[in-house]
Amino acid sequence: MFTGCKQRPRDLEKYRQARGLRSSGKPFKQIADQLGISPDTVHRWTRDIVLTPAQQAAINQAAEKRWTARAISWSETCRQRRRDAQKEGRAKARECDQLHVMGSMLYWAEGSKQRNVMTFANSDPAMVELFARFLRESLGIENSKITMRLNVYLINGLSLAEVEAYWLDICGLPSSCCRKHMVNHFPTSSSGRRGHKLPYGVCSLSIGSTRAIQHVYGAIQEYSGIDQPAWLDGRRGLSPSAQQ
Repeated sequence: MFTGCKQRPRDLEKYRQARGLRSSGKPFKQIADQLGISPDTVHRWTRDIVLTPAQQAAINQAAEKRWTARAISWSETCRQRRRDAQKEGRAKARECDQLHVMGSMLYWAEGSKQRNVMTFANSDPAMVELFARFLRESLGIENSKITMRLNVYLINGLSLAEVEAYWLDICGLPSSCCRKHMVNHFPTSSSGRRGHKLPYGVCSLSIGSTRAIQHVYGAIQEYSGIDQPAWLDGRRGLSPSAQQ
């Protein structure tokens, strides 16, 4: 009779070893690695063995330590990537390319400050056009990676399609870059019916790229002569100036 296994194991010796190791409190994967068999096989052979609370607690503690070590290692790997991107931005800044200078400073002044996402919003078409060029020509961002959202009032005789086409033309982007826009069709207040000062609203360009935004953070530090180590882990929504 083979306890815990309905069929006679092909390797009786490994079966006995697996049961002995499990009874001593070893986890399935460790037994599998030691005996050269699969964890599923170990589970099938030993699933009837009930561990003591102390044995289960030891397995849980060891697993937690392994996951913590992996998390720390992955966190440092990501941090090193951000560090490398900042070094890249500093090196690019030393070339003194005019578009790179303008784009970096424009983002420092007007862009949202996050760790992994770069977002620039403005109503000035010249600024938005310059920033779109900066993304493509200085940072090498493809149009397909850029998303565009609008915040606009449709009370100036323009349709949403017309406003969208206007900004797409300004930015040199295809319509596939557009995401859901924020539109106020007809405000109930009387002041909202008097025509808006910004007939084309505000255009927001975003890219999800840790490399790009950390590149810009590095460039800003190089151009301005400051050193901000905290920018590697910049808190969401906190401007670089507030972290000084």
